Amino acid sequence: MHVTTDWNPILRGEFTKPYWAELQSFVVDERTRSTVYPPHDRVFAALHLTPYSSTRVMILGQDPYHGPDQAHGLCFSVQTGIRVPPSLANIHKELSTDLGTPIPDHGNLEAWARQGVLLLNATLTVRAGQAGSHQGKGWEVFTDEVITAVSTKHDHVVFILWGAYARRKKSLIDQSRHTIIESPHPSPLSAHNGFFGSRPFSRTNEALVAHGQPPIDWSL
Repeated sequence: MHVTTDWNPILRGEFTKPYWAELQSFVVDERTRSTVYPPHDRVFAALHLTPYSSTRVMILGQDPYHGPDQAHGLCFSVQTGIRVPPSLANIHKELSTDLGTPIPDHGNLEAWARQGVLLLNATLTVRAGQAGSHQGKGWEVFTDEVITAVSTKHDHVVFILWGAYARRKKSLIDQSRHTIIESPHPSPLSAHNGFFGSRPFSRTNEALVAHGQPPIDWSL
């Protein structure tokens, strides 16, 4: 379960640490006992689709979706043809309100990833039907390293932090060089408390352009 692409030399040191062997052993054991999402070959999809050198925006999620065929390695995203989950439906609504784009008929966010939007969950696997079941097993140690690595980039990056969990990662980010856009989570439980109307997509593009970087085409 190693990462190819230009992330490898940056993260290689993690693969020799004791927690990594324990984490991989745990995930392998879980896969023998029950269904685990996403599939083995999609666990590192975010890092494969968005190279370190290309990362301009980072959206941080917490946990992969735990329903059948939903998780495919990108936070908040589901594969084309899978019903759009409620939080993602609210992201679509805010996107449409913010930029005037039509609400997409699918939930696949790979188009963002290919433009340099790193769609990273803090925990990269989950047991089917059991949200949070792989939290606290070591994934967060690894993904905190990813966040830290992005923060050390010389190029300006926009970090989009939705919800209390993501916002707690602010301490890992160099706020003197990067832009942080934060709001409540797009979940139906909290979206009306400040996610709707927060305009994260236009604000991200404004920050990118202000730093001489091309904007993201957020349309799906």
